[in-house]
Amino acid sequence: MISRPKSSFLILLISAVLLSTVAQRTLAASKTEADEKAGAALFVDKGCTFCHGVGGAGTGKAPSLVDLRKDKAWPEDKIKNQILNGGQKMPPFADSLTDAEVSQLIAYLLAKHRPAPPTAASNPPAQ
Repeated sequence: MISRPKSSFLILLISAVLLSTVAQRTLAASKTEADEKAGAALFVDKGCTFCHGVGGAGTGKAPSLVDLRKDKAWPEDKIKNQILNGGQKMPPFADSLTDAEVSQLIAYLLAKHRPAPPTAASNPPAQ
């Protein structure tokens, strides 16, 4: 039989673990949303729309990225490699993107519900 002080400690311990798990999931979800939004802005700022079109819809210069999330031939590592090293007609971006920016672009490209990229009017020019 468990004595009262031990059972109270056990309940507190289990509660702390559960709260910690919920807090981590909430933090991860908000980070993902923030990364997706930052990736949407980078998609415009880094010129991805020039070839891939607005929202990645594709153009004559580059393919559509709209259904990239569903394409099993393009796992996250392959997308990262393509962004960093280029290939086919795409130039490499290893020298112009940080690791965090690459992660944000990937979060945007793989988002279930992609945030709308900001328009040029909502991005004031850097001074």
